[in-house]
Amino acid sequence: MAKAVADVDGDNQGGFATDGSNITGFSGMHDSGTGGNPSLGNFALFPYSACDGDTPDGCTYPKIARKTQYVNSSLKASPGYFAITLNSGITVDMTTAQHTALFRFTFPADSHVGNSSSPLILMDLTDLSDSRQDNGTINVDSGSGRITGTARFLPSFGEGNYILYTCADFQGSPIRDNGIFVSNRSSTEVKNLTISRSINGYPLPGGAFNRFESGSDPILARVGFSFISSDQACSNAESEIPSFDFNSTQNAAVNLWRQKVSPISVSTTGVNESYLTNFYSGIYRTMIQPQNYTGENPLWQSDEPYWDSFYCIWDLFRSQNPFLIVNDPVAVESQIRSLIDTYAHLGWLPDCRMSLSKGYTQGGSNADNILTDGYLKGLTGGIDWDTAYSAVVQDAEVEPYDWCCNGRGGLDSWKALGYIPVQDFDYKGFGTLTRSVSRTLEYSYNDFCISELGNGLGGHQGDVEKYRGRSENWQNLFDSTQTSYNIYSNNTNTGFVGFFQPKFLNGTFGFQDPLKCSNIDTNPNDVCSLQNTGAETFESSIWEYSFFVPHDMGSLITYLGGPSAFVRRLDYLHDNNITYIGNEPAFLTVYQYHYAGRPAKSALRSHFYIPAFFEPTESGLPGNDDSGTMGAFVAFSMMGLFPNPGQNVYLIIPPYFESVSIKSPSTGNTATIRNVNFDPTYKNVYIQSATLNGEPYTKNWIDHSFFTEGKTLVLTLGSSESSWGTHVADLPPSLSPYSGGNSTNSTNEKVVSPPEPEIIIALCSAVS
Repeated sequence: MAKAVADVDGDNQGGFATDGSNITGFSGMHDSGTGGNPSLGNFALFPYSACDGDTPDGCTYPKIARKTQYVNSSLKASPGYFAITLNSGITVDMTTAQHTALFRFTFPADSHVGNSSSPLILMDLTDLSDSRQDNGTINVDSGSGRITGTARFLPSFGEGNYILYTCADFQGSPIRDNGIFVSNRSSTEVKNLTISRSINGYPLPGGAFNRFESGSDPILARVGFSFISSDQACSNAESEIPSFDFNSTQNAAVNLWRQKVSPISVSTTGVNESYLTNFYSGIYRTMIQPQNYTGENPLWQSDEPYWDSFYCIWDLFRSQNPFLIVNDPVAVESQIRSLIDTYAHLGWLPDCRMSLSKGYTQGGSNADNILTDGYLKGLTGGIDWDTAYSAVVQDAEVEPYDWCCNGRGGLDSWKALGYIPVQDFDYKGFGTLTRSVSRTLEYSYNDFCISELGNGLGGHQGDVEKYRGRSENWQNLFDSTQTSYNIYSNNTNTGFVGFFQPKFLNGTFGFQDPLKCSNIDTNPNDVCSLQNTGAETFESSIWEYSFFVPHDMGSLITYLGGPSAFVRRLDYLHDNNITYIGNEPAFLTVYQYHYAGRPAKSALRSHFYIPAFFEPTESGLPGNDDSGTMGAFVAFSMMGLFPNPGQNVYLIIPPYFESVSIKSPSTGNTATIRNVNFDPTYKNVYIQSATLNGEPYTKNWIDHSFFTEGKTLVLTLGSSESSWGTHVADLPPSLSPYSGGNSTNSTNEKVVSPPEPEIIIALCSAVS
């Protein structure tokens, strides 16, 4: 739960970024790798070596005035640790336990105001988004210097509010004096403060401080957090870091991270070190959130786990959650139990959740996909699958009043018409009446997943047939006559016909340019998110959503003209920069060549994006990490297996290493993928033949038993595309049969070089 890092006033969704912005404080609660507004960052600390005039009023308190630059070369970040030196010469490093952050302030011998004989450390009743509401309260004990506080804040991408509590203790120097501050004035006579938000929108600065007798030794601040009470925040801190031992706390965090990444090992033979860093950095980022808030849920009483920061499931289901099923299935079992318990007490599975609050739904009811994925891959761990099934059926059948934030909207039209209409008439519930195309496609896949869960559980045959039927509703928005001209490049004809299009209540098609909201859309007036004026696709184009029928690729390939035409269309999507690999709908398109019998092109396309768009540098990600989904995309890709989430399917390409071993935390068995003729320059990325447990294997996919039973997959590689995995019998499952032949290209195909990505990567130390 605790994630300690410096907070900046720039690109600060996760607290810190190397974008040259100013440090405003140091706090211990963060969400990491998200979009939207900055999240958490509550109760920031800020240090001074001394105050002008040797009086507390000589220090600056509001964060907009106290913010400062830092020494670039001083930045250090690794799992469980973060350190930085301010321009004032103060070095701050930090580590964490589960609910507690430990900060260490090391002061310079001299400061701009004389010396470090009387340092001051303040705690601010603030958060990253400046969302504090009325009645923030803080107290400082005159003798011990303990600071306790509480305030009500707003979530960063949702509705409602939350209350957080804190408890800070200090060690390293005797307390000289302490008190509270309001705006830029302070008092050592007053020890308690309750403060309003103010009347002009920006929260009135306020907080408490301790001034110390000496800064000759480092001063440690142990800060506990709780959503229950300040007493519980104090108890958390006292039990987790009882002796203020920085080194042992850091070592415990590092050891926990080593344990978490230990199931996966790779051969380092011939591989550039940056590839190893890239791979394990991706694995690390998959485990920062969701966050385990068990024991910290004030909303209902339950013996079930409580996880927060599902931020958002629209992102997580595509790569991050499937990766955790492989690497940390016990955590996913606990998360699924939490999702089901949320349904039991709030009435709905969430699609997004953070800070104890409902987050905004971006498309379908995608917790359905996560539950189905877990069931098909054998998760148990105390999961009540019957209640899980009731929850997903409710998503499919009952429209909530606030489908903005859970469930689905437009269900009357969905059931009667077989699609979500543009400009739908929906009086039963309320959300943004946009995204009719992408919602139709996502609802189709949600219903397929429900049918798979019902089929696996048994006793739901009528439901299985109904939801499989509804999973074909995507066909109702396919306009076989729709062309695509590139209005952003001299109105060039792309040469492809047949695209999804919005459809009205009366059954007639509307129109959205298939390239609108694509990566090449240069129109500043095109709105592609949750705004009321948004497009009929969410955060991507019809071009890209044309491939989102992950359960019925047989039919989709036929609709798009057969395997060869399908491959040409995928090539056009990627080679013309239409897709944006920094957003999750792009992920599966990298590997969908498998379904047209061209697995070699999936391997080639994977190397097109990694490392060009994903590398372990400050500008090494193509977008925000979306709670580890980018990390999971990298990790799966470099392992040589990529999931079609919601199905028991992993698509095979050669790993980026000579061998990869994955020890199943569930069974203790070790699965191995080994490349014969491995080439670290990655010219040999074409599978010539394969064996599974010593037997010839021609399928271009495997299922989850590969991991749990500890199988061995040996891939013989070459420099030319072969016929391996190209026949209809070798293709992954599809709801409808495949038609049309598959052919390989005898020449070695190349793809155009990608442009350089531009993004700032955020860093934070964390224990998830």
